[in-house]
This record gives sequence, C-alpha cells and structure tokens, in this order.
Amino acid sequence: MKYAYEAESLLKKLISIKSFSFYEDKTADYIEKWLCEKNIDTFRSVNNIYAINKHYNKNKPSILLNSHHDTVEPNSGYTIDPFKPIVKDEKLYGLGSNDAGISLCCLIMVFVHFYDKDDLNFNLILLASAEEEKSGNNGIKSVIPKLPKIDLAIIGEPTKMDVAIAEKGLIVFDLIVTGKSSHAAHHNDENPIYKASKIVEQISKIKFPKKSKTLGDVKLTVTQINAGVQHNVVPSEVNIVLDARINDMYSNNEVFSHLKNQLDCDVIPRNLDLNPSSIPENHHIIKAADNLGFKKYGSPTLSDQAKINIKSIKLGPGDSLRSHTADEFIYLSEINDGINKYISLLNEYDTITSK
Repeated sequence: MKYAYEAESLLKKLISIKSFSFYEDKTADYIEKWLCEKNIDTFRSVNNIYAINKHYNKNKPSILLNSHHDTVEPNSGYTIDPFKPIVKDEKLYGLGSNDAGISLCCLIMVFVHFYDKDDLNFNLILLASAEEEKSGNNGIKSVIPKLPKIDLAIIGEPTKMDVAIAEKGLIVFDLIVTGKSSHAAHHNDENPIYKASKIVEQISKIKFPKKSKTLGDVKLTVTQINAGVQHNVVPSEVNIVLDARINDMYSNNEVFSHLKNQLDCDVIPRNLDLNPSSIPENHHIIKAADNLGFKKYGSPTLSDQAKINIKSIKLGPGDSLRSHTADEFIYLSEINDGINKYISLLNEYDTITSK
C-alpha cells in the first residue's frame, strides 16, 4: 500500500502540470527531481528521463520499463478542470491519468522496489519518455542508442493489465490523384474526382493474404478526401488520406511497395517507422505471464513499442477505451493492482531465468 499511496501522489502532481507533446519539460523536471530525492542517479535527454538500477551488471540482460509523461490536449467535452486531480467515487480524474500516467507511476514504483537489489538475474532501466502522443523525433527512439543494450522492454500503456504480445503498425498515406482542371460546363475526361472514386473503391477491395494469429488482417481505411474550391470548377487534383494498420506478417515497406504498385496515383507515406511488433510465445516473459494467469491479446492501437526494434510487451493498468476521452479517469484500485502485478511478473521472470 505504501507504493500505491506514493504512486497516487505522484500521479496527482503530474496531472496538475501541463505536459502536451513537445511541451512536457515541466513534468520531466518533476520526475527528475522526484527520482533524485530517492537517491537514484538520473539522466536526461531533452525531456526524456532515465535511470539504471544500482547494481547494474553488463553481463546480465537488461529490461526496459517505459511509459510516457506527455499528453494530448484536452477536448471540448471536459466538464471538470483537466489539470485538477479530483478523487470521487474511488476514481481519480485528470488529463493523462489513464494514458499513460498510471502506467508510468506504477512502473516508477516498481523500479524503486527493485532498484538496490543485488541478486536479480537482470538489470532494470527506467525510461519516462516524451513526445509519444505525436511520435516526435525527441522521444524514445532518440534515447535508445544512449542506453545500455536492451534485451526486453515492458511498455506501460492502458491494457487492463492484460499482456499485448503483438501490436499493429501504422502508416498514414497521402494519395494525390491528378487530373485536368476545367470549367464544369465543359466535357472533361480527366476529372480527378472521378478517378479518385475508382481508387477509393479499389482500396476497399485490396486484401493482404497473410493473416496474423494475434492481429488479424492488414486494415486499410480512407479517412479524408479533399478537392475543389468552387462549384463550377473541376479541380486539378484530389487529396486522399489513407490509414493503414499493419499486422506482424508484413513490414511497413512491404505494404508501401504493394500499394504503390496497385494504385494509379502518387502514394506518399508520412512515416514508415511505426512498424508492427510481436514477441515469440516461448519467450521467458510470456512463460512468466502464463504461469501467473495473465490474459494475452493483440493490440490494434499504437504505442512507443512501434519505435523500438526490441522484443517487447505492452502492459499497464487502465483501459484504452478511456484514453483521449473527456473527464479521463482511473480507478484508484488499479494503482495497487498494477504495481503488484508488475512486481509479480518480474519476480516470476527472475525465477524462470534462474533455472
């Protein structure tokens, strides 16, 4: 309960500090100060704060405990002050409480719990990362090269403490359909809007044959179409935004190559770095989760998992359905449950790897 009380206090403080992506320096300051007051040596890279367990041994594998301290901006549906932590009916309300403040605070307590133990079969590295919500360049990807070699990562996100053993990747494509501009009164065989309608229909019929056991099919969704400025002018081009969720049977580059060859338009990916990920089901961390009765699933949502080329799982208290919603909250009971389950999982992993 001591850890739960400390985690709750820390989470309340982080809620009260504005920490939008790219502007999370104040929460970075506070996390750094909090760890230093625990006599834990900390390091900082831009707004990423990290620490390494006291008895680090380069001959042992290292586990990364990671979650992010940036948030999205509050939406207009809030009925309470998003930066004022309020406890009501055993719930703690506040922006970032669920995504992913509770995971971060629980992982910090777990790191404190194991920090000065000298008999572990692994090292622990804590990383409170920045810019996760906007996939910024100064987030986790920029820090990994500065850390000791990581063998396994536990990414704290709201999963109801179920283990996400795979996560879909994401590519946002800008499709540009070109044609010929003209007056609407004149005949035009090069109207790009007609071309675009055929491309949208084609996208709806594209199927990728490899289906993932945990993540299902690759999913393509047209989310935006923009063209034209006047009712009587045929535009010269149509812009389409395509959201592609990639399973772990394909790389992002493979999906990009396929679409580029299939679609009769310019296909421009905004980013190819957010790849799908999965971990073998015979990995020690999965065996540990199985031994303790954790539920497993494949996650359709994106996290910092997509930015690291490391064996990883996504696991944390809270519920993804609450993320980015008005009057965001967590149940106070989820704090204690999260800390205990993280510690139990690492203890079981330690036991398995000692055999």
